[in-house]
Amino acid sequence: MTDDPLTRWRLILGQDSQAMREVSLNEQQSLLDATLAALYDDTDGKGNGGGKRSAGLGSSSPNLAKWLTDVRSFFPPDVVSVIQTDAIERKGLTKLLFEPETLKNVKPDLSMVGTLMALKGQIPAKSKDTARELVKEVVNEIMKRMEQDLRRAVTGALNKKAHTPIANFSSTDWKRTIQRNLKNYDTATKRLIPEKFYFFERTQRQKSWTVILDIDQSGSMSDSIIYSSVMGSIFASMPALDTHVVVFDTEITDLTEACRQDPVDMLFGIQLGGGTDINKSIAYCQTLIENPRKTLFILISDLYEGGVRAGLLRRLNEMHQNGVKVLVLLALSDAGKPYYDEQLGKEVSKLGIPCFACTPDRLPELVENALKGNDLKKFESKNNESI
Repeated sequence: MTDDPLTRWRLILGQDSQAMREVSLNEQQSLLDATLAALYDDTDGKGNGGGKRSAGLGSSSPNLAKWLTDVRSFFPPDVVSVIQTDAIERKGLTKLLFEPETLKNVKPDLSMVGTLMALKGQIPAKSKDTARELVKEVVNEIMKRMEQDLRRAVTGALNKKAHTPIANFSSTDWKRTIQRNLKNYDTATKRLIPEKFYFFERTQRQKSWTVILDIDQSGSMSDSIIYSSVMGSIFASMPALDTHVVVFDTEITDLTEACRQDPVDMLFGIQLGGGTDINKSIAYCQTLIENPRKTLFILISDLYEGGVRAGLLRRLNEMHQNGVKVLVLLALSDAGKPYYDEQLGKEVSKLGIPCFACTPDRLPELVENALKGNDLKKFESKNNESI
């Protein structure tokens, strides 16, 4: 916008700064100044308040739509996300979500999807389609980011463990076939004459593993919920996995079918906020386990338990001792160190159950190692030094 230090400070401090009053702004800089003032100056939008400006976001959707458009034209996407969040928190502008004309100017991001999830019951019918498209855009971006690596990780862990005598050229294990038949190499013709071929297993009709995602739907977990819904959708689309997706507060909702059909449907089936009864949810998830040694249970929660802590620990330990691959993700997000109940986290870790935050980029590696039965404690030490 400008390289002049005085002009930059004038834009940062606003017109209320006496020291900057003599700094002049060109037309574009004045528009940027008004855009920032509408949110960050002390004004009620009618010329009242501590600030000298009469700018404001106002309550009408045309004003909001123009302001959102100006914000997106002046700032990069990461800054736009911060400003949109500030607009909701500082001005209480939940109304910006109630008009399609306004909503279509919102930058789709995790924060805005979390807001839509929290307010879904208040969004009028005329805005629901627009809201859904906004959520879908974010989900599709996450899907592109996660799907290929996550599928590769699961396939790598499950599909190449065993072999089958049933001949199928496309499933030939060439590496093992060559290694086992090197003794049959014909030096005269310089050809390898296999005595026996080896094949990877075909996709089985029966599910190889059960994967259970148990997701805390408290408001602080919104980013994790969004990523988890996409993860559940990817798992549910894989024939080798029998996937269950459960969300909870003080009540339990099984969203398995919604997740199989569309992760956007799942997100709109979640109700952010409320209390937390992790113990109750784990008890329900235990009823979904048929073969403990072929089950991966992932609890995604900040561990602020409102239910029976001793029962929670006992149930997690029961699953772990019975052979279930159990892990606790304090957060599944790009954010830094998570907020969580450190004491309960340490107690879970003492059971031999890894307990840490995980970024989506590391999720495929984590899942692959879990399905292979590798020690997951290394992830815990790398990702969460406080546990």
